[in-house]
Order: sequence, then structure tokens, then C-alpha cells
Amino acid sequence: MAETIKLGGNIELTGFSELDGGSMIILKKIVGSYARKFSDSLKDFEKLVLELNEQRNELEINAKLIVGGKETPANAKDKNLFVALDNTLKELEKKIK
Repeated sequence: MAETIKLGGNIELTGFSELDGGSMIILKKIVGSYARKFSDSLKDFEKLVLELNEQRNELEINAKLIVGGKETPANAKDKNLFVALDNTLKELEKKIK
């Protein structure tokens, strides 16, 4: 089972523990920035959950935004981790507006 990393009280990352240090720093900044946006704009924001899966030569990121007990899912695939991450988080952003 993949290791879950908790950032602060409201971010969970699963499957990201294999990343190198530099990539992890960038990832944490991107995720933290979006989580801050969500918590500032959603009064019932509870948690942002991200899961990384590798399929053949593609990376898939599944996300869940939990607001007031309700889950909003999003996901994206790309060969580039940061493109997949950004697309997933942008999709979540669109769904909550």
C-alpha cells in the first residue's frame, strides 16, 4: 500500500513518497497554494486528498476536495507530473465555482 503524507491538517498525498526532494518541494508549493485558495473561498473546506498512480508511461492524479462532508472528485493524466497535478487542481477549481 502506498504511503500517505500529511501536509498541515488538511492535505493528504498518497503515492508521492517516491519523488525526489526537488520535485517534492515544487509539488508541496503547488498543492499548498491551491489548498489555500480553497480554504479562503470555501468556508466549509475540510480536506484536499491527492493520489498518484503510474500507468504505463503516464501519471494519473486523482483528487478529492472535501467541503462540508461532500466530496468533489477530479483527475487528470499526463506524462509530466506537474502538468497532471495542475490540470487536476484546475478541474477541482472549476467544479466548485
